[in-house]
Amino acid sequence: MKVGDNKSRPSAGAAASRAYGGAARTQGTGAATGAGAAQGGRVVSDSASIMGVPETELTPAVRSALMTLMGEVAELRRELDGMKSRLRDAELLADHDPLLPLLNRRAFVRELARVLSYSQRHKEPAGLVYVDLDGFKQLNDAHGHAAGDEALKHVAKVILSQVRESDFVGRLGGDEFGVIMMRADEEGAKHKALQIVQSIAGHPITVEGVKLELGASAGAVGLTGTEDPEAALKRADVAMYRVKRGGGT
Repeated sequence: MKVGDNKSRPSAGAAASRAYGGAARTQGTGAATGAGAAQGGRVVSDSASIMGVPETELTPAVRSALMTLMGEVAELRRELDGMKSRLRDAELLADHDPLLPLLNRRAFVRELARVLSYSQRHKEPAGLVYVDLDGFKQLNDAHGHAAGDEALKHVAKVILSQVRESDFVGRLGGDEFGVIMMRADEEGAKHKALQIVQSIAGHPITVEGVKLELGASAGAVGLTGTEDPEAALKRADVAMYRVKRGGGT
């Protein structure tokens, strides 16, 4: 019997007698008689139960105890669901930058390790872009850290607008960003790096009525799959500084 069923039931002490193929059905687990025996001795049970306890044994005290227990089980399930939800939220916070809607460095390096492994196993190309803002310290000094935070949020939004759903974007440091590109060779990554730089330069930000021009430098490398994540980041970082010094990619 389902809890909350509105259908009337026989009293606990009454035996239910019903027609079943011309034979009487017997409550409990006794031997079949009469026409029931004529049908091959089939035994038909008509007992209902709550949590495995037969209804015939459900005294008011037992029924009350079972209902209390079932309520406690339901409450424990709600608490467990709540804990799972909070755990998912905590994992999300642990992987994301506290200021920007991007992966933090730890999570970014983890995803980079996965992409490197996938690239090596399946011989799939992948690319890594390293972006560094130009003159960010001067912006902070001239306009304050609040303006600097707004600039970082703006740049994060610009970068996200330039990548695919399959790409990973993270904040690697104060004003440094990384993009992992699946199924993109080095030339494709370099092209994306140029697009990101041009988009940042083409979208100035206004903070408290002051228009701030932003600039960035970006380097890109292809991922071989044979190096560790930190080595790949180092190569991309070197490529970025080569661009910043005017030496090209």
